[in-house]
Amino acid sequence: MKRKIAIAITGASGSIYAKRLLEYLEPFRDFEIGLVLSKNAKDVWKLELGEEFQAKPTIRLYDFNDYFAPFASGSSKYEALVIIPCSMGTIGRIAHGISDDLISRAADVMLKEKRKLICVIRDTPLNLIHLKNLVQIAEAGGTIMPAAPAFYSKPQNINQLVDTVVHRILDHLNINIQTFRWGEN
Repeated sequence: MKRKIAIAITGASGSIYAKRLLEYLEPFRDFEIGLVLSKNAKDVWKLELGEEFQAKPTIRLYDFNDYFAPFASGSSKYEALVIIPCSMGTIGRIAHGISDDLISRAADVMLKEKRKLICVIRDTPLNLIHLKNLVQIAEAGGTIMPAAPAFYSKPQNINQLVDTVVHRILDHLNINIQTFRWGEN
């Protein structure tokens, strides 16, 4: 049976993180990947990456308002949702239980079913409202993972730098990859 993971991309800056995560997941044939993009995600993707968003044939793309997507229900067996990058507007809706689109509904499902919700935030600085919303999600069982790259592996290019964040996400999804490990070199 295939493992099922949902990926959501919002309009926050940081499309490269989503692109790299999808590139890592795409070759895994033992995964079913469901993908949803917010209303602004495609525009930000094009602005930041200089290309139109194109979903790979192995990844199922769902509409932002498709409440019939399997990961919109707790009866589906999606084990995790990664929101990458995750805007503070999305964080606010999740923290307050406002399920007004597929992304916030899927996040609500992950929390209520005690499954993995990984919110890869990229905004800086954070105001008090952001911080309280992040704490609320963490207290409800979500993982807040700032897109804060590590430098101890001495990345040589932007992809290697981005991968320091993406590899941490893959670790949290229990996907075994070869990567720099602290103290192993």
